[in-house]
Amino acid sequence: MPNKSVDALLQDIRLLSEERYQIVQAVRELLLSHKDFKPCSEELKYGGILFSAGVQFCGVFAYKEHVSVEFGHGADIDDAWGLLEGAGKLRRHLKLRSLDDIQDKRLKGYLDLALAAAKQGMG
Repeated sequence: MPNKSVDALLQDIRLLSEERYQIVQAVRELLLSHKDFKPCSEELKYGGILFSAGVQFCGVFAYKEHVSVEFGHGADIDDAWGLLEGAGKLRRHLKLRSLDDIQDKRLKGYLDLALAAAKQGMG
C-alpha cells in the first residue's frame, strides 16, 4: 500500500502528464503484484519511487518526456536484449515513453534480472 508521500508524488505526476502517470502506475502494478518480488515495498526517495524486495533493486522516476526505470546494479545485468541505457560504473536504466514500451522494452525480464543482480551485489 502506498504511503502519503508516494500518493502525493503520484498526484503531482498526474497533474503534469496523464500519460506519465499511467506509465508509472503500470510499472508499480507490475512490481507490487509480481509473485517473485513479494514482499515488495516502495518508498519516496530522490524524487522518485524506490522499490525493495529484501534488497533495493530499482527506482521509477517521471521526467518531462519519459519515465525512467533505474537499476542500481544495472551494470551487473547481462543485457542480452541490448535495451539498457547508461554507461556509469553501476547504474543502468530503461526509458519508457508509452505504455507499450513496458512490453516492448521487456521490463518484466529486466526487473527479474535487476533483483538478481542486487541480491548478488549484497553477497
